[in-house]
Amino acid sequence: MLVRALIAAVAVLLAAPALASDLTVAVTDDGGRPVADAVVIVAAPGPRPAPRRFVINQHNMQFAPEVMVVPLGSTVTFTNLDPFRHHVYSFSEAKKFELKLFGQGEQRPVTFDKAGLVAIGCNIHDQMQGFIHVVDTAFAERTDAHGRVTLHGLPPGQHALHVWHARLRAPGHELNLQVDTGADRTVPVQVKLRAPSPQMTHY
Repeated sequence: MLVRALIAAVAVLLAAPALASDLTVAVTDDGGRPVADAVVIVAAPGPRPAPRRFVINQHNMQFAPEVMVVPLGSTVTFTNLDPFRHHVYSFSEAKKFELKLFGQGEQRPVTFDKAGLVAIGCNIHDQMQGFIHVVDTAFAERTDAHGRVTLHGLPPGQHALHVWHARLRAPGHELNLQVDTGADRTVPVQVKLRAPSPQMTHY
């Protein structure tokens, strides 16, 4: 009887679905300082997030936020808060667009219908640069001011972990690793960054 009970218990455990987990990624530079605005993506199967609406402001000749992660099909509204005109554009393969001169208080929407990295700039103010990551996974987000991001509900297994930053010293500004999921954990990732540059990088 005891053997049968043990066999039944093992069968129940094997049949039980594996639990999803949370993964926290802590990104630092080679000096140990936290890296904000790094985009973390885990290539794991899961539901595709629904499209949403976002806003990127042009303020003090900057894009705010400078880095954004949006689900595929989302619309981003570009709003000019400066007392002069901007001319926002992108040459990126994931989304080529041009928003010709628009002034203070004016808005221009753009829908992003292809996954990938979209680098944006201003045709008048060369120092302005921003990046929109269009993703078709729920397991993607940018790091906060402490260099950390937590991705929730990851399925168990070994998955590709992608860490991107505009100044990361690597091909495509991206570091590719493998990560095991199946239990809540924190993964430290150290990256090497280039010095800030005022020039726009086209993707």
